[in-house]
Amino acid sequence: MKKLIDLHIHTNLSDGILSPIQVIDEAIKNGVSIIGISDHDTIDAYTDDLYNYAKANNIKVINSVEISTKTDKCGIHILGYNFDINNKELKQKLDILKNVRHKYLYDVANKLNALGYVLNLDKLSQIKIVTKAHIALDIINNPQNKEILLKEFNCIPTKGDFIEKIMNEGCKAYVKKETITPKEASTLIKNANGKVILAHPVAYKYEDNLNDEEILKIIKEIDADGIESNYILIKNNNKIDESDKWNKFALDNNLITTIGSDFHIKDNIHPNIGLINENLNLSEDSIEKIIKNIINN
Repeated sequence: MKKLIDLHIHTNLSDGILSPIQVIDEAIKNGVSIIGISDHDTIDAYTDDLYNYAKANNIKVINSVEISTKTDKCGIHILGYNFDINNKELKQKLDILKNVRHKYLYDVANKLNALGYVLNLDKLSQIKIVTKAHIALDIINNPQNKEILLKEFNCIPTKGDFIEKIMNEGCKAYVKKETITPKEASTLIKNANGKVILAHPVAYKYEDNLNDEEILKIIKEIDADGIESNYILIKNNNKIDESDKWNKFALDNNLITTIGSDFHIKDNIHPNIGLINENLNLSEDSIEKIIKNIINN
């Protein structure tokens, strides 16, 4: 049976739908033997229970995190791999970022309320790593917002559409969130003896209008070890697969590569854990090379 690997999976400890244990179950079901849980700004998924359950089911777990950062132009996500899970500096900084997210929640709630939207703030405040996605979903799923949503969008929008039109920079409910730079995130990961990977470069091209030179500049500034080249971007419900391009980009710039589904939820649109049913197939040699590069500190 062919080995499958997925190094970018989210759980319900950030903005995914499955618990860490359920992620393991889904990996088993999909025939995936190596995973990385890359929750936003938290490593809370990595407990003894997770490691023990994974080991009992022959699933190899590589420590991972996705840190949200900001440049002058756009948000940049930095993936960290195979770091010391007990590194004090990293854990303290992630705790700070967690608190920042809750300050953002209350600030953006005030703006959304002023626009006429109704939020379940009590429920949202219970989420440890609250994200724009949580807030947008809460709004679009609330029947009390139906009238204002239809007026604004002429339909009930997706969470992505709501974020892009209402919450992002330059929009009516934009709130600047305190954050760190890509370089600061990279330093945190490297100081914890981890590998630094620029998440989904294809997304910065299509969502933030960055060109290859600008992306390479960020990679050099953070002294990245590699890029998440094997990745399928979903934009307007269409799949964009430029893996070949970004694998060549990595080769040309002496960067290692990774593969990730960026799994959040099973919706028949976004890739599932292991990128099963996608036309993205890596050879056994390629998978072994990814693993070796990630765990070789």
